[in-house]
Amino acid sequence: MVARLLAIAAMLSVPVPALADTHIDNIDGISVGRDGSIDRFTGMVIDEDGRISELLDFGDRPTREIEYRIDGEGRVVVPGFIDAHAHLMGIGLGTLVLDLSMTNSLDEALGRIAAYAAAYPDRPWIIGRGWNQERWGLGRFPTAAELDAVVGDRPVWLERVDGHAGWANSMALRAGNVTAATPDPVGGRIERIAGSRAPEGVLVDAAVPIISAAVPPPLPEDRDLALHNAQQLLLSHGVTAVADMGTSVEDWMTFRRAGDAGRLQLRVISYADSVDSMLLIGGPGPTQWLYDDRLRLNGVKLYLDGALGSRGALLNADYSDDHGNRGLPQLSGTQLRNLMSRAALDNFQVAIHAIGDAANAEALGAIEELSRDYQGDRRWRIEHAQIVDPADLPRFGQNGIIASMQPVHQTSDMFMAEARLGPDRLGGAYAWRSVLEAGGLLAFGTDAPVEPIDPLAGLAVAISRTNADGEPDGGWHPEEVITREQALAAYTAGAAYAGFAEGRFGSLTPGERADFVMLSRDPLLANPSELRNIRILETWIAGQRVYDFELQNR
Repeated sequence: MVARLLAIAAMLSVPVPALADTHIDNIDGISVGRDGSIDRFTGMVIDEDGRISELLDFGDRPTREIEYRIDGEGRVVVPGFIDAHAHLMGIGLGTLVLDLSMTNSLDEALGRIAAYAAAYPDRPWIIGRGWNQERWGLGRFPTAAELDAVVGDRPVWLERVDGHAGWANSMALRAGNVTAATPDPVGGRIERIAGSRAPEGVLVDAAVPIISAAVPPPLPEDRDLALHNAQQLLLSHGVTAVADMGTSVEDWMTFRRAGDAGRLQLRVISYADSVDSMLLIGGPGPTQWLYDDRLRLNGVKLYLDGALGSRGALLNADYSDDHGNRGLPQLSGTQLRNLMSRAALDNFQVAIHAIGDAANAEALGAIEELSRDYQGDRRWRIEHAQIVDPADLPRFGQNGIIASMQPVHQTSDMFMAEARLGPDRLGGAYAWRSVLEAGGLLAFGTDAPVEPIDPLAGLAVAISRTNADGEPDGGWHPEEVITREQALAAYTAGAAYAGFAEGRFGSLTPGERADFVMLSRDPLLANPSELRNIRILETWIAGQRVYDFELQNR
């Protein structure tokens, strides 16, 4: 059944290749430079290879005969959004399991879990994701006993929204052989029942694989359907390219199957989940661009710490709400430098996950040291860079460092960050303007499925530091807002540069692929509330329309 549905979906979604020059006229076009510079145009010519050959101003005519003309009806056209940090297969596989991301209480989540288990009585495991004890206002982690009360006849394993913790019932704990005698792994933590060593039901960071390894893996056809679902979601939000953070060998082969079959529409800039995977996929170095610039392995993602929500982010001082805890290092400084060196040796790009201020300081120091040994255009990336010691912010302007950040994390986490760190340690929190003023480079993304796929919401946050309700009044640490132009650049040309894709796509200039989005209004003339309500009318990749709001909503 899954294979049949996938085949039907594929036939409906594969675009017809461009065969002739096309003139898209009567548009309000916006070309974006990496520095936030803007060039407006009213028409563009796309050649038979799906590249832009000309940008036209009002009154200009194409310099050669054109076979097809499309009336843009005055619509606003911007470069396709590039999500500089997402988890492509996580997005897709999340559509095939229980989604708890919108639950607002533990009771609501338990009700959904019970209903899901009843709806799928033949599934040997109940798998899901998206829970967040902070959103629930629980003040603690949920427990196995609470899960047992609603599903006790089979294992239940539910990934936290940030992917840095998992919630298990008693059968899942037994499947992973997690007992009172099980030690906490290096870089991980098994939450224990107070006053004992018995596992309480939540495993954090490096402890997560103890149980996830026992979960039946997705079948290849499940992965194919998941990729299809992920692509459709991203295209409907105007995303034309994704930096996939943590690509496994199985993920890579899923991308390759789609590419071979002509089903790969998105452009995927891949970062392997380990040095071993990087070497298996890339061999002697980053891969070539495949499938007409739709897939490339750039390098590797390395985890230096965990996340704030599960108190795994590595801090310089104790968590304000958990004294004695400074987070969970996933690598030592020596291990980090050895892995970075192995990648850099063969010109693979390195992307370092660093959330806490201690982790960011370690990443910055490692980059400074390796930059002396590995010259050239390395484009070292720090993923998230959420909490940085203000004294370290100027270091982002050295060695071509790219701060790959996710604006919506700021509004999702701001009150939690205050609780975790206290008000006096937030001077370098989500510090977009400071990074730019230091000479650093910004690339924006969503971290989907951790956050919703919505670049326009990210733009709204970046220029206001407020959430969808306009809170807090005046913005949270408003000194770190950036301009609309800078924010749009970080989601387009800046994100392309971060993935060594400049000149191929990302800015809408002659010679680049014609990847663009038609919007219901101009994002550079919209306030935060208006930005959130802009509609994606059409999404185009390589000069072919791959999403049409009107067709999808008839």
